[in-house]
Amino acid sequence: MIVVEDTAGPSPHPVLAVTGLAREARLAAGPGVATVGAGGNPERLREMLRARTPPGCRAVMSIGIAGGLDPALAPGDVVVATGVVTAGVRRIAHPDVAAALARRLADGAFRVVQADLAGVDAAVLSPHAKAMLHAATGAAAVDMESHVAAAFADGHGLPFCAVRVVCDPADRALPAAIAKALKPNGEPDLLAVLSALARRSAKVGGLVRLARDSSAAFASLGRCRALLGFGLGVPDLGEFLRDVA
Repeated sequence: MIVVEDTAGPSPHPVLAVTGLAREARLAAGPGVATVGAGGNPERLREMLRARTPPGCRAVMSIGIAGGLDPALAPGDVVVATGVVTAGVRRIAHPDVAAALARRLADGAFRVVQADLAGVDAAVLSPHAKAMLHAATGAAAVDMESHVAAAFADGHGLPFCAVRVVCDPADRALPAAIAKALKPNGEPDLLAVLSALARRSAKVGGLVRLARDSSAAFASLGRCRALLGFGLGVPDLGEFLRDVA
């Protein structure tokens, strides 16, 4: 379990950064930010968020990498969410917050799009599955935390936002064995990766492509974090933000 609290700064409550990977949590952490991550396990994440009573934050941001659904997006492209679609339900990102984040990221050395994300409880692995999800939702990218974060924010009347960077693009498969090779704390499980290679359930070529895509994605995510600054760039807009439905 990853829980990093940092409430430095003028606001009495931090922005809660919801992540899947330990590396994402480390990048997100900083003044005005608290992070929570569950190692790519949405149900564990739900349990961790339910335990936050009261929520102890002024806003909720899903931040990290994502799988591409829009064929036009490449590794390293950034999606500032307009909403999250899951199981036929769409929860909107707070439009003023999303606009503020997009402005902060506009000067970055990467492409920024404002579009919906798809939220799923199981990794979307094949190009065909990605194409089907894109057709069904219109979402630009997919991850396993944003829908959980959005539901938590909605349940507590908090503004929700998301910044996700494309890792594996729409036309590239994600090796199933590698998608599951995570420890509960979000760190990569190297023994699981080696085991998958030994069983030939993962191929070296696929791992090389994934490493290259991940490098581009995390480089962009790091630049995003630097541009977002205190509290992940989420403006403190006051009590009128309580209604985000």
